Amino acid sequence: MGEVIHRALGLSDEEAAEIESVLGRPPNHLELAMFAVMWSEHCSYKSSRLHLRRLPSEGEAVLVGPGENAGVVDAGDGIAVAVRIESHNHPSAIEPYQGAATGVGGILRDVFTMGARPIAVMDSLRFGPLDDARNRWLLEGVVSGISGYGNSVGVPTVGGEVGFDPCYSGNPLVNVLCLGVLPVGRLVRGRASGVGNLAVLLGASTGRDGIGGVSVLASAGFGATGDGRAPSANGSESLRPSVQVGDPFEEKRLLEACLELLDAGLVVGIQDLGGAGLTCATSETAARGGVGMDVDVSAVPRREPAMEPFEVMTSESQERMLAIVAPRDLSRLLEVCARWEVSASVVGRVTPGQPDGGGGRLRVLDGWDGAVLADVPAAALADDAPVYDRPRRAPAPIAAVAPDGPEADRTDCGADLLALVADASWVYQQYDHQLFLNTVEGPGGDAAVLRLKAPGLPASRRGLALSTDGNSRWCRLDPRQGAAMTVAESALNVACAGARPVAAVDCLNLGNPEHPEVMWQLSEVVDGLAEACRALELPVVGGNVSLYNESQGRDIDPTPVVGVVGLIDRLERRLPGLTLVPGERLLLLGHTVASLSGSRWAAERGSGAASGGGRLPPLDLAVHRALVELVVDLVSDGVVTGLHDVSDGGLGVALAELAVQSGTGLVARGIAGHAELFSESPSRVVVCTANPEGIAARARSAGLAVSELGIARGDRLVVEGLVDVALADLEQAWRSTLPDRVAGRH
Repeated sequence: MGEVIHRALGLSDEEAAEIESVLGRPPNHLELAMFAVMWSEHCSYKSSRLHLRRLPSEGEAVLVGPGENAGVVDAGDGIAVAVRIESHNHPSAIEPYQGAATGVGGILRDVFTMGARPIAVMDSLRFGPLDDARNRWLLEGVVSGISGYGNSVGVPTVGGEVGFDPCYSGNPLVNVLCLGVLPVGRLVRGRASGVGNLAVLLGASTGRDGIGGVSVLASAGFGATGDGRAPSANGSESLRPSVQVGDPFEEKRLLEACLELLDAGLVVGIQDLGGAGLTCATSETAARGGVGMDVDVSAVPRREPAMEPFEVMTSESQERMLAIVAPRDLSRLLEVCARWEVSASVVGRVTPGQPDGGGGRLRVLDGWDGAVLADVPAAALADDAPVYDRPRRAPAPIAAVAPDGPEADRTDCGADLLALVADASWVYQQYDHQLFLNTVEGPGGDAAVLRLKAPGLPASRRGLALSTDGNSRWCRLDPRQGAAMTVAESALNVACAGARPVAAVDCLNLGNPEHPEVMWQLSEVVDGLAEACRALELPVVGGNVSLYNESQGRDIDPTPVVGVVGLIDRLERRLPGLTLVPGERLLLLGHTVASLSGSRWAAERGSGAASGGGRLPPLDLAVHRALVELVVDLVSDGVVTGLHDVSDGGLGVALAELAVQSGTGLVARGIAGHAELFSESPSRVVVCTANPEGIAARARSAGLAVSELGIARGDRLVVEGLVDVALADLEQAWRSTLPDRVAGRH
């Protein structure tokens, strides 16, 4: 029977044997459940930890790196910035509204756990093609969940991205990033200390929603779709209780109460209850502090009757925090919580660690003087999960194709361009991106831009830029270079806002790690991220790995999502953004490689260049760093009136987006064919300027290629010899594409 139970909980036979060895006896049911959630992929990173160690995480501005609830960097002026990215893919596949909503709630708690006030959320979303009714249902539910929670809790969603590919049918990706700000002196960690201090559970009561979510959903593969409305993953109806249910208004009260407690110095350490619930919060805070903890499971407030101890300890009910509090401060803490109408209950006590420094034990009691229900080393749960070096094998080589040749004679570049443009505002119109009135640049640009201000912060003239990016087409073709190009794109996006890239976070979305090809992809992705981040001196301060993303027997394509935070030293003037000024000149900074491999053009046309072969255009990281530095300087010096990086859709889409956003046409020349027009070769930026000679000289001085593209004027987008479309037609295609697809109009 024990063997059946541990397998049902997601533990292998070898892991069950290791648990028995750690305890020196067979675990009871509660202990087995606690190990199952803490040794899950979601909590332990047992398949990826070996590889993640290769990522650079140190930097001059880094205050807190990976391992805490959020990374923290010094932004100057006595202000720090906390940032975190997480996935909620599997819950969103089962119940899209609550899956996405609780993804937002969880990432908010990760950030304010550090003492930071969340001021911005970004999302990176992937779905299957919208000609499938179930994919439309998933998209609508996810977007509604993000907007419903974020708008209600009062944190703006300032941007992100949304993409579509058949590999995500049945298994959407919902990655959410949160950024918060704090006075440097308010920084706090999720660490228990002080023998005799109290563990106080704050926030919502505990229910059965989310029980085993990290162990059940993290390894769930999804099957064929059903009638196009209800989820049809294998066993999805039975999995629904594993999806948490969120309450944004409870979260808002909890946020404000926690920040007040931290300002008053009433909390020694604090940790949110996310994946693995109370088991995670108690074991991690104890292990980080080298102490033990006794937990009275009977003292945990519950909203459902007859809950078993294993349900209480593994429930992932939302809007809960665990605070470590000195007994002398308990009464003041209770007063603050009562004022914010936040429940607070003492559920634990800090106990001594081992005399040899080996850490302490986590004991679960039924009443302070009652029976001991579980007794395990805290570090065994939090730190000592197995680390796997799973087999890796490169997939069979993709047959090379030649997408850049004869098709050039048959393609209609104007029609192709109209088919590629798509405005994501249908998504972002449902989000409030102006809460706090901090947002200088919201959705639709290269990066979101925020003022560096919030209640309780020192005055500052600085600003922040933030971007999230991912591209599975690149990574499908070459996971290592595709990941490096993703970092490069995100860094260049914040540079286009005049910001110096200072930190990165990543969310690595891949398929089943038990497949050697997937583990090869993961290893390659990590190496690509590491190479690019080192070259750009960009520390990775945190991240997330989401594995077992597969449906209908197919792994998703590797999809690393990278978020980059940039710092603007003086936010004093309106940023140029995607602007064209009639009569001014257009320059292209950087060199175009005429390749369509991995491009969106090839994917939309069903060309073998996307799903078949070819080789990604080269990325020179030294050149890219020089471009990033030049673009930051150009924007800071106010010598460009508009600019846009060239990435998804290539130069054609970049020019179209500039024209549509500005309401101004353009005439471009010198683009030799559709392969140059739609190539997604990296390290390129289009700038609009009244001083083309001066900018060209600065580019050449930096060792960068530069060419004149044309002029901004008129009401048509003209690329001589390739495209001639009315701006009105371009705007119509831009505005209507996504809403039409969501509505089922093709």
